[in-house]
Amino acid sequence: MRIPSSRHGAAGVFTVLNPATGQPVGEVGLADLAETDAAIDRAHRAYPAWRAIAPGDRARLLRSFASVVEAHIDELAALEVANAGHTIGNARWEAGNVRDVLNYYSASPERHFGKQIPVAGGIDVTFHEPLGVVGIIVPWNFPMPIAGWGFAPALAAGNTVVLKPAELTPLTAMRLGELALEAGLPEGVFTVITGKGSVVGDRFVTNPLVRKVCFTGSTEVGKGIMRGCADQIKRVTLELGGKNANIVFDDADLEAAAAAAPGGGLDNAGQDCCARSRILVQENVYDRFLELLQPAVEAFRVKDPSAEDAEMGPMVSARQRDAVAAHLDGADIAFRGQSAAGADWDGGFWLAPAVVLPRSASDPVWAQELFGPVLAVMPFRDEADAIAKANDTEYGLSGSIFSRDVGRALRVARGVESGNLSINSHSSVRYWTPFGGFKQSGLGRELGPDAPDSFSEVKNVFISTTY
Repeated sequence: MRIPSSRHGAAGVFTVLNPATGQPVGEVGLADLAETDAAIDRAHRAYPAWRAIAPGDRARLLRSFASVVEAHIDELAALEVANAGHTIGNARWEAGNVRDVLNYYSASPERHFGKQIPVAGGIDVTFHEPLGVVGIIVPWNFPMPIAGWGFAPALAAGNTVVLKPAELTPLTAMRLGELALEAGLPEGVFTVITGKGSVVGDRFVTNPLVRKVCFTGSTEVGKGIMRGCADQIKRVTLELGGKNANIVFDDADLEAAAAAAPGGGLDNAGQDCCARSRILVQENVYDRFLELLQPAVEAFRVKDPSAEDAEMGPMVSARQRDAVAAHLDGADIAFRGQSAAGADWDGGFWLAPAVVLPRSASDPVWAQELFGPVLAVMPFRDEADAIAKANDTEYGLSGSIFSRDVGRALRVARGVESGNLSINSHSSVRYWTPFGGFKQSGLGRELGPDAPDSFSEVKNVFISTTY
């Protein structure tokens, strides 16, 4: 496996670890302020020519990028397994998602229409104008797809992009930067720069050449980015935390709901802002649901992430594992799942899934986004109680409702304060539908047909016909 090279490093190097073993995978350079400004300046200088490319030609370049990604799916997946601990099945899907998102938005340059608005005395038309340089800050939990959700519509709308991956998981983003050049994108149009958030990310906020910042990560960091961008009235898209509810009613198919719950909350070791980590079960079927949930959790395969049948791998770092494990000390644990920890995996960042029965709504395992393989289960009385408990959080990103009563499910869906909900499913993300959160889960929307609009300004032009 070839490790992508980094041309930055004035601020030192970061050793990338394999989460399954704790062993080094490679070293990546950390950019300093000057290198960050130089990358932004290259993107700024590349912008006029990229913006001026005919829509059909920009579309062809994006399709070429998608084709090159397609040719490297297995390579990208292997990098993600080694760098982020993702299961190989998930990693292939994630690389394929980058390909699919590029293909989807390759149709946008030729269809990003303005409008002709009826007026008196002339003609009024609108244009979608690109912003300029867009800075994208990608988290460590889903490095490939979240990168693509930002750069694909931004490039399609005529912007140039500087992307900063998380320090822990930079390798696939770096490789995508190389593949963009291989696909024929001009130098400076799509740049990946590695470094600390306190250097590179902060400079995206303060450098006036960056016209928009897209950030996915914690709510607290997102608040700081929003405050910083306010000084320049800089555009932001923020996809932040989540503490999502999985609501199971007494008329649901309990066997199916229990079988689906581990995947909905433990995928990627629970390191997912869409994880359904709070399970609300109607009180008259609460005990039965727990009986069904236990074998489903115990059967969830936690093993070598490169194994084709692995369902969960390690956590991303020792720090993340230890932070989540600390919340389990003294908790009322109903049962636990498998762990791959042992002689074969000494040094890896493994944590067995846990199902916890919170003592109250203020219990940290219920109230806080732990970002780990922990499911908390609590009973509710009726629809009103389910909605109240689901909404009793500062977050509002995702969630699920299990019921055979479509009317009930839709009533609850309208009542839950969340940007993305699934009924009888845990599916949150489709690149052709909008994605984003309510309340402190974020600001703005990614994906869907309107995403290029968020990377452009609407310009209105009136043409007088009275002369």
